[in-house]
Amino acid sequence: MSEPGLTDDELSRIEAALGFEFADDHRAFLAAGMPMGAGWPNWRAGVRSLRPLVQLPVEGILHAVEWNDFWPDTWGSRPARTKDALRSANYHLDRAPRLIPVRGHHYLPAGRGSTGRPVLSVIRTDVAVAGATLADYLSGEDGAGEPAFVEFWSDLISGGRV
Repeated sequence: MSEPGLTDDELSRIEAALGFEFADDHRAFLAAGMPMGAGWPNWRAGVRSLRPLVQLPVEGILHAVEWNDFWPDTWGSRPARTKDALRSANYHLDRAPRLIPVRGHHYLPAGRGSTGRPVLSVIRTDVAVAGATLADYLSGEDGAGEPAFVEFWSDLISGGRV
């Protein structure tokens, strides 16, 4: 089931309210028709319902930093105090591409002018490729070749695809 696609004005309002830009292929997909049903974000629902969905990948990483001593080597030495570790983690995560929900725990990196980036399955620090591109993900195909690298998030991929 789907609804009419999002207009350019609707897409721009969502981007401004939530502080990101959809990738070009994600934007085109949502403009063609907005899927509805279990797991699909309702992009017309308003900021209060959408913000937690957009923040979930980062919140999962911060949870792992606070409770599971998660700390990527690329971030350097972990601060001794949890409060300082969380502050530093936020600094690093602010520089990583934002992940925008596609469906359920599957996300596409944000960024106008980008297309062909992988759909990632993200549950806290457990990251896997759900589709080499949005088109592959939607068609259920594996796609050919290696998915594009997504700074920070690709480093968490434990191998294989979901």
